[in-house]
Order: sequence, then structure tokens, then C-alpha cells
Amino acid sequence: MFYLPLFLNDIGGSEILLIMMVVLMFFGSKSIPGIAKTLGRTLYEFRNATSELQNEIKKSGFDIKNELKIDNILKDTTEPIIKPMDQVFTDIENTVHYGATTQDSVSLSEKSIAENTVEETLESSEKQIDNAITNASSVADVEDSNTKKTNEQ
Repeated sequence: MFYLPLFLNDIGGSEILLIMMVVLMFFGSKSIPGIAKTLGRTLYEFRNATSELQNEIKKSGFDIKNELKIDNILKDTTEPIIKPMDQVFTDIENTVHYGATTQDSVSLSEKSIAENTVEETLESSEKQIDNAITNASSVADVEDSNTKKTNEQ
């Protein structure tokens, strides 16, 4: 069985007491609450900054999607694809069931199968586009954070 050691599991009570005494001697009893308050404030601001960054990344991804008008592009590209596909399926259906009496019932089932496959293809392409947009926005945000870090230095 894999055992993950805990943080500071080798330190006993006497070592913690020694560390606390050194901190008291170095900083003094009056400055320790101020240090803890400053540390808490810093952690709070860090959490707020990371949540703002995450919200900005999500917002920029949606903005890019709206700017590119992906929904309209998908609608425009599906129409030219669906029309030839429908024609091919009807040609195949007419060839296979030439002169059959149950042509109507068979043609309806095959047409519904064909429409389902086209819709599944469109849904998968929409998911791929959304993934590409989120990846692009996260790369852009990482680059922005890297440039901010270099500017601060």
C-alpha cells in the first residue's frame, strides 16, 4: 500500500515549542498578531486575484465566441452539407427500394437515421470549436500574466 507522508510529521511537540520560542524572541509578542493579520490579508487578496483571473478568462472566451459569430457560421455551413446528403440518401433509397410497396415506411426510418448522424457530426464540431476557443483564451491569459510578471521585475 502507498503511504503519503504528512507535512511536518517528523516534528514533535518539543520541536514546535522551540520554534514558537524562537519566533517570540525574534519578532516579539506584540508583533505576532500583526504578522498573522498581514499574512491573512495577503492570502485573501491572492484568492480574490485568482478568482478574478479565472472569471476574466471565461469572459474572454465567451467574448471571442460572440465576436466570431460561430453559431451563424455553423448554420451557414450546415445548409450546403445537409442538402447534398439528403439527395444522396434519397437516391440510395430509391435505388434499393425500386418498385417496393413499403417504400414510405423504410424511407422515413433511413431518413431519420441520416439526420441523426448529421446532427451528431455538427454537435461534435461545435464541441471542438468551444474547446479550441477556451484553449486559446487560456494561452492568451498565461502570456498576459507572464508579461505582467516581467514588467513588475
